Amino acid sequence: EELAGRRAANGSSERGAAAASTADYGEKKLPQALIIGVKKGGTRALLEAIRVHPDVRAVGIEPHFFDRHYDKGLEWYRDVMPKTVDGQITMEKTPSYFVTNEAPKRIHSMAKDIKLIVVVRNPVTRAISDYTQTLSKKPEIPTFEVLAFKNRTLGLIDASWSAIRIGIYALHLENWLQYFPLSQILFVSGERLIVDPAGEMAKVQDFLGLKRVVTEKHFYFNKTKGFPCLKKPEDSSAPRCLGKSKGRTHPRIDPDVIHRLRKFYKPFNMMFYQMTGQDFQWEQEESDK
Repeated sequence: EELAGRRAANGSSERGAAAASTADYGEKKLPQALIIGVKKGGTRALLEAIRVHPDVRAVGIEPHFFDRHYDKGLEWYRDVMPKTVDGQITMEKTPSYFVTNEAPKRIHSMAKDIKLIVVVRNPVTRAISDYTQTLSKKPEIPTFEVLAFKNRTLGLIDASWSAIRIGIYALHLENWLQYFPLSQILFVSGERLIVDPAGEMAKVQDFLGLKRVVTEKHFYFNKTKGFPCLKKPEDSSAPRCLGKSKGRTHPRIDPDVIHRLRKFYKPFNMMFYQMTGQDFQWEQEESDK
């Protein structure tokens, strides 16, 4: 996760210089903002882009505190964080928080005014991407079709399979809304993060109360990978793209399976649009194909 030497702080300002040398002083604080989901939605791309901001300090690894390591306590969690100086925001990302039942209550008990960011993506493509990642690690697993259905003949989707369940966003969001108002949650479109990274990053920076530092000049589109890469605008060093594990080629899935999955997700997507007040146009996207 190349943790070191990542601060693209803009040396033109004193704040930038301070950010670059924060590692040596400042203090560790519990995060004021979290990227809580979703897996295979674009969370790594978002984290890398927001870390370019001199007023943001973020952990490169996923701490998994609120789902796996909660018993280690808040002091352990604080110790995982980078040091910050006044005016800087501490952040971390663990995409599995969004689907962890206990996470909202635990996060709320730490900081009820915390800002939460969820990167969402068309649940069908997200499920296939999730499966592709697992397949790269375990080539012996059954086909996507086998795992997606309880009964293929009847077309019954297996919603207990995590690759499918994660995409039922409305279900998971209900859990969060019991503890946090919508105004504290920002939903980032994984699709728009690819076609208009600067536009989505403007929303993220506004939501975090930051000056819009990360802009068009920080991105360029990599045709080979099929998504934007970060570049450092003030210096000539090579642009940084996400690693080999990003942008994998998806296996071919039977069109009938895709069709059944779209039908399965549609009511949940509609509910999610209603709950968030945002139309992510996943159905429209399907009809365009």
